[in-house]
Amino acid sequence: MGQRLSGGRSCLDVPGRFLPQPPLPPPPVRRKLALLFAMLCIWLYMFLYSCAGSCTAAPGLLLLGSGSRATHAQPALVTAPNETSPKMLFRAPPANSLAAGKDKTVGAGSQEEQSPEAPDSPSPISSFFSGAGSKQLPQAIIIGVKKGGTRALLEFLRVHPDVRAVGAEPHFFDRSYHKGLAWYRDLMPRTLEGQITMEKTPSYFVTREAPARISAMSKDTKLIVVVRDPVTRAISDYTQTLSKRPDIPSFESLTFRNRSAGLIDTSWSAIQIGLYAKHLEPWLRHFPLGQMLFVSGERLVSDPAGELRRVQDFLGLKRIITDKHFYFNQTKGFPCLKKAEGSGKPHCLGKTKGRAHPTIAREVLRQLRDFYRPFNRKFYQMTGRDFGWD
Repeated sequence: MGQRLSGGRSCLDVPGRFLPQPPLPPPPVRRKLALLFAMLCIWLYMFLYSCAGSCTAAPGLLLLGSGSRATHAQPALVTAPNETSPKMLFRAPPANSLAAGKDKTVGAGSQEEQSPEAPDSPSPISSFFSGAGSKQLPQAIIIGVKKGGTRALLEFLRVHPDVRAVGAEPHFFDRSYHKGLAWYRDLMPRTLEGQITMEKTPSYFVTREAPARISAMSKDTKLIVVVRDPVTRAISDYTQTLSKRPDIPSFESLTFRNRSAGLIDTSWSAIQIGLYAKHLEPWLRHFPLGQMLFVSGERLVSDPAGELRRVQDFLGLKRIITDKHFYFNQTKGFPCLKKAEGSGKPHCLGKTKGRAHPTIAREVLRQLRDFYRPFNRKFYQMTGRDFGWD
């Protein structure tokens, strides 16, 4: 350091251009923008991290994957998980006997009406959070009955933050059983701890093989059956078919095997489904009565909050759905939700619900009520509840 360069200058006297220069400080505006951007990123990360668990359980975000229809997701896995026995993978037998008889020519009962209310795809927010939780086999299933009020019950239940349900009917235990439990599980929405996975397929109640199949999946599955006056239910069933096939025969001609003798044709599914006592017997061979809840379709209209109280208690849920969630729509003739799942707007079931029934002759109605009376009384005895249809 004591040496001098030519010209008599010390090393320390070398001009600054020969030494490394410190970087110029960024302009004040750029520095502030960078700091603001960094703070924004940290805030956004903390917000999403803290809300990822709670937002998915909020009523407004209940569509986490449940909106997509079953037909949109065909998983590659068709083998059942380890806990499933090989018998679960056998091919399902042909359609049950309810599709026989007049349904072959009328087409009245072979296909369940697909609900237009079920959304085709989840919302962008739901898609973002769909990674939370895990897919579980359903702990509760609405197994019936067709045209009894199952869609209304499911829509009402989906208001509850602890209920996660498939929008469309999976039809696993009656039509797609051969695809295996892994395929079925993949249809389910993701759930967090404490939430219940549900689905509804009304044709299960009248499918002979369904009780054993559901029991093989889990003996603890809770089952819900929505029942309705079988005469009114049969007319509603016919009305649905009539809306699709205006050329079908009259209700009266389909009801009787021999009109003059007053013989009811029980091969027609619209009549057959209403024999509730007959269909309940195989279920009671696989499930205790306490594991089944029978919901009145009539009370679901006249007192939805009261029936939902019973359902919430049965499922072990906190009573969140109350009178404040409903209002009665005079035009449709049934209750609607003041705030639907995922929306702040009122919601009624679509135009396929609440159709006007055709006028049926009083004598036909009387004969049908006489026909169903012994079956109804047996059903009351089996369930321990008088539904007041007689």
